[in-house]
Amino acid sequence: MTSTLEPRTVTRWVSLRPHHGRVPAEDLVDGPLYVEPFSAADLPAIAERAAGVVVGSAWMQDFQLVRAVARLGLPVIVQRGHSATLEEWLGIADYCVAEGNDQVVLCESGTRTHLSHVALDLTLLRAAKARSGRPVLADVSGDPSLAPAAIAAGADGLLLSPSASDAEVAVAREAVALFGALAVRESPSTLPEAREAIDRVDAALAVLLERRAELAGVVQSLKPVGGFAGRDMERERQLVAAMAERAPKLGAERLAPIMNAVIEAGLRLAEER
Repeated sequence: MTSTLEPRTVTRWVSLRPHHGRVPAEDLVDGPLYVEPFSAADLPAIAERAAGVVVGSAWMQDFQLVRAVARLGLPVIVQRGHSATLEEWLGIADYCVAEGNDQVVLCESGTRTHLSHVALDLTLLRAAKARSGRPVLADVSGDPSLAPAAIAAGADGLLLSPSASDAEVAVAREAVALFGALAVRESPSTLPEAREAIDRVDAALAVLLERRAELAGVVQSLKPVGGFAGRDMERERQLVAAMAERAPKLGAERLAPIMNAVIEAGLRLAEER
């Protein structure tokens, strides 16, 4: 399966359907934009200006328009209809492939509940990824606070509307960087991809180290004897042993000097404060 849509990204999209083929000025954003057409008449302009096309959840089974979209040759994001089954969702991707376009990314857009809310089906997201072998996004336009849960569940990236605030975009990007590094095991095939994957792991590592240092400072304030004089070497050995169970390839022997450096950095920071 191929796709030019990079995984582990936050993708912005705009729908022309509520505006009868027009894009409101406030919905224009910098960077690549994926567009949902109102009708086939929008496709020439989309082919010229957009980074890709969104097959929206509301018209997922408009097969003629799906075929026309696929023939543009642009990357296609297929949103799952709110009541669509896994088979129906994957079937739309097959329609695109039949038109010669394998640049298809699936997108979980949620299931409409009895309260008219839309809830992401993260189980279905995982199933679609396993069955298709394609990247799967989660549309968190309605609730960007779901970004961490979606990434932790295995989403390769997030879809956000242009109306998302800068703060919401920041939350989504942070979720992709941090939770993606923790929850998704990557298999890069090129040097740039490998370095980008390392950058994501390093970002998560930096946040965790900072958080650990803060908690270690709390421990120091609660100990009868703090600082280097109050180090509990037996607890540190237990800590390394527990970590070695999670990281058996590194093992206790390699982890011990790493954790010693981490602990000493935290103690120095506590002393400086």
